[in-house]
Amino acid sequence: MKNLITIAAILFSLLLFQANTFANSGKNLVQLAILLDTSNSMDGLIDQAKTQLWKIVNELARSQKAGEAIDLNVALYEYGKDSIPADEGYLRMIAPLTTDLDRISDELFKVTTYGGSEYCGKVINTALEGLKWSRSNDDLKIIVIAGNEPFSQGDVDYREACKAAIKKGIIVNTIFCGNYNEGRDTGWKEGAEIADGKYMNIDQDKQIVHVDAPQDEELIRLGMELNKTYIAYGSAGKKGKEMQEVQDNNSMGLAAAVMAQRSVAKASGQYKNESWDLVDAQKEGAVDLDAIEEEALPEEMKEMNSAERKKYVETMSKKRTEIQKEINNLNEARRKYIAEKALENGGDTFDAALIKAVQEQARKKNFTFDN
Repeated sequence: MKNLITIAAILFSLLLFQANTFANSGKNLVQLAILLDTSNSMDGLIDQAKTQLWKIVNELARSQKAGEAIDLNVALYEYGKDSIPADEGYLRMIAPLTTDLDRISDELFKVTTYGGSEYCGKVINTALEGLKWSRSNDDLKIIVIAGNEPFSQGDVDYREACKAAIKKGIIVNTIFCGNYNEGRDTGWKEGAEIADGKYMNIDQDKQIVHVDAPQDEELIRLGMELNKTYIAYGSAGKKGKEMQEVQDNNSMGLAAAVMAQRSVAKASGQYKNESWDLVDAQKEGAVDLDAIEEEALPEEMKEMNSAERKKYVETMSKKRTEIQKEINNLNEARRKYIAEKALENGGDTFDAALIKAVQEQARKKNFTFDN
């Protein structure tokens, strides 16, 4: 289950825990809800998810539609944990559809296993009703559910839940953590097929092989330099800045390669922090610098006049763009190096299964991916 969480984490980023209605937004939306079994037996999956979150985000960030980048929104649910009340179905929403990737990463690192009773139909139905899904058929809407117990448990028929999902244009992909035939025979394959999804099985206990690329050290350094371009403001500023640093430390604690992937993710258009960073807020039109109260500004800006404030934000924005360009150039070399070494994981881990399925389904919606 750890792999699931990290990826979900995929999938990447997600907004300030405020879920917006995306219907008819005009954006190239990819909405991904990850439903993770957090019962006692799923520690391996959770670990994989933590490790591979940024890799998943980076792969999805390469997609475009009609020449424009996507807008990635990710939600997380956990199910199968007996410490969650039975009248709540032993499940809970961890995060709604959001672009706040640091928040998703943080939640993945907090997830623990306990119990449980795994009600797949129930959690799918809860995600359908509890999230603000786009009503546009042009957007890509996907549920990914992972676990290792029969798909048929609980008082909600998985067949009805999956029929309800595809009726709303929401694809359901299933990932069974175990033998392919066992998952097939216990409903995981049927559930996916009902909702136009893909059934996959993975080895949740497989150890991830981290490739140490020559570019990693510089990518990590540039990722830290990016942090200096963030201008924390308002009540969310201090917490957002601290969260950014904590997730850097969490990634670095896993492996240098994971931190390098996180640096790449921070240089992508999917890493958005307009709720606490003035550069992103200005870019997204979420703030008027002239209207911000002095006490909401960082210390270095409190004594600035209007023109000086604007110049300062523009300077940080320009610096960030330059660093992001360096990171993206290095990442191209890194991806080629890894491909040449042929050391990437096989197709039986959470990230590989998820990325492959989502890319196939995205192409059917006319999304494309850079080479």
